[in-house]
Amino acid sequence: MSRSHHFHVDHGAHSITVNVGPGRTGEIELLVNGKVVAHREEHEPGTTVLEGVLPEEPAHPFRIMVRQPHLVPTPPRCTWEMDGVEYVMPERYSP
Repeated sequence: MSRSHHFHVDHGAHSITVNVGPGRTGEIELLVNGKVVAHREEHEPGTTVLEGVLPEEPAHPFRIMVRQPHLVPTPPRCTWEMDGVEYVMPERYSP
């Protein structure tokens, strides 16, 4: 049985969280400081891109890439890109 995946990173005074629903096509939501700023009802295997903005002066845009393998049933991988640099987002595990 599939489970949901949760990725999180703190950047300065901001928190960025990505929730990926269960299954290979579940919904994806992007939260900044606990508020949903982007959402996809479903996604295909491959890479799904979501865009967000950190609420600071000046506003700071970033992208989230959720990579879901095409053939191999492995967990998704999540990275975030800001200022042209891509970072791996660690997965948060719930008991």
